Amino acid sequence: MLVSAVAQEQSNTGNLPKIKVETVASHLEIPWSIAFANDGRIFFTERTGNIRLIDKDGKPVEEPVGKINVAAIGEGGLLGIVLDPNFEKNHFIYVYYTYSDFLKLYNKLSRFTEKDNKISDEQVILDKIPASSIHDGGRIKFGPDERLYIGVGDVSDRDSAQDTDILSGKILRINPDGSIPSDNPFPNSPVYSYGNRNPQGIDWDPITGKLVETEHGPSGEMGLSAHDEINVIEAGKNYGWPKAIGNPNDPNFVDPIFQTGDSTWAPSGASFYSGDKIPEWKGKYLVATLRGTHLEVFGLDLDNKKVVSSESMFQGIYGRLRDVEQSPDGYLYLLTSNRDGRGSPSTDDDRILKIVPDGSSPAVPEFDSSFTVLSIASALMIALFYTARYIIKRQSTIR
Repeated sequence: MLVSAVAQEQSNTGNLPKIKVETVASHLEIPWSIAFANDGRIFFTERTGNIRLIDKDGKPVEEPVGKINVAAIGEGGLLGIVLDPNFEKNHFIYVYYTYSDFLKLYNKLSRFTEKDNKISDEQVILDKIPASSIHDGGRIKFGPDERLYIGVGDVSDRDSAQDTDILSGKILRINPDGSIPSDNPFPNSPVYSYGNRNPQGIDWDPITGKLVETEHGPSGEMGLSAHDEINVIEAGKNYGWPKAIGNPNDPNFVDPIFQTGDSTWAPSGASFYSGDKIPEWKGKYLVATLRGTHLEVFGLDLDNKKVVSSESMFQGIYGRLRDVEQSPDGYLYLLTSNRDGRGSPSTDDDRILKIVPDGSSPAVPEFDSSFTVLSIASALMIALFYTARYIIKRQSTIR
């Protein structure tokens, strides 16, 4: 096993945008993923099984668009959501969720048809994807090629990440109907990349078209932790897990362009910002972090595969951040994840937040000291719990 313990150097730009943060929806049940229709509606998932809606006027709709029977166990449940590129015509919504079949957990990708703010007609696109209460992946997105990309964690079977005949520990690529693209790197296989421990965020740079992924590093396996990664994903390439961690510079594996060294951020959803509402962030790669409790804004040089700048926003203010996505009109939305059993929820959690321009001054949202006290207490309790579990099982999963 190859390990590099040194994180890449980062530089802060110091060019803070003039922004403020608004609450769009509150008192949610662990929102996980968000998707935008061009007509102004916003769809999002709650891990407990609800597909929810914010209407064209920006108001949350009380009645769910749909309820799915999921196995909301640990990190499993109703996870990713994405709208079909031709949603305005076909009204197709794709979701990724965990279910139980004779006491065994699986994930599946299903397509529903939306009409009048309700879903029906479930069509299973890809089934029997390995699942677990930890390292369950779940991010789905359409690429510029209109293929579906799926992040699948190693589901605590770390060696499976190196086996291209098994779907866990991979990024998958399929056609919208579930068939295998003819140009996939492995014949008749949805596997696009492998050696990925727990993919969390995926998005494409609008300039180069390159796919960039966020990934959780180890959290106790083999006595190691941290080393969260940002990777440039290429077809058929091996990203090392569990044989290589960090930047070992081994020609058999692709090194991350960034890794956190001995710090744990638990990066989650990620997006390239291409809008004009926050010009300072245009072209930047935005990463929501769970354990890190901040939004990291990266400037990337993808031609040379390196980070050229970074800045941390909202540190500790909103707690665990699950996803960051750009709406069609150029605004940014954040999903908190403080009710997932690993955070310290405020009375309004969980929330969907909207980042908007503020013409007055570079805005830093008000510091919530009560939240921080709760966060510290919760962190201590979580640390004690997982330390005890690691001693028993030799594995911890704080993320």
